[in-house]
Amino acid sequence: MQLYNKLSALERSTILEESGSERLTLSFYKYAYIGNPQLFRDHLFLSWDSLEVLGRIYVAHEGINAQLSLPAIYFKEFKEHLESISFLKDVKLNIAIKQNLKSFLKLTIKVRDKIVADGLEDKEFDVTKKGIHVNAVKFNKLLKDENTICVDMRNHYESEIGHFQNAITPDVDTFRESLPIIEKDLSKHKEDKNLLMYCTGGIRCEKASAYFRHKGFKKSIST
Repeated sequence: MQLYNKLSALERSTILEESGSERLTLSFYKYAYIGNPQLFRDHLFLSWDSLEVLGRIYVAHEGINAQLSLPAIYFKEFKEHLESISFLKDVKLNIAIKQNLKSFLKLTIKVRDKIVADGLEDKEFDVTKKGIHVNAVKFNKLLKDENTICVDMRNHYESEIGHFQNAITPDVDTFRESLPIIEKDLSKHKEDKNLLMYCTGGIRCEKASAYFRHKGFKKSIST
């Protein structure tokens, strides 16, 4: 029973070139309680290796974060497999606009302590109890509300490239640094303000929305 990749990057590259198959690159994440991450990891590897999935996937007690590619002809089977897993049944798949045959050359599935490092040791914090999620239209409406505080949950080198006007941009290098800073600076607004957060891909601001809700922010919102 094969549970790890056995081909080198060069060997895989050659196989991909010779196959002539169209591949789809996609990503998804989901916060959910996973009782045995190692067993779940092995199940994914056995299922996805047979579908020629390649990529980088992290599994932890708090959920899964995946970036991968697979032959387009196997997409239906791949989706059916996801739907067979209760907490992934309706997971949002982000499919790349431009496809790259060699976006990934190995199937790497690793068990981690967390899918997003946060530096938290709070055993009472439940990441699945997230705040409100809004779409772009609602986000823009809230952004104009005088009772909204907008926070950029990205690192400083990301927000420096561009951010929403009047958004708070913590001067941090990592996500874990931003959580205590924001909680302290905005603690007096736990009751009266919309705490509107954004990031790249959603995985950081969704966890932040759950964390600030846990810390007593009544209107924790992410996009």
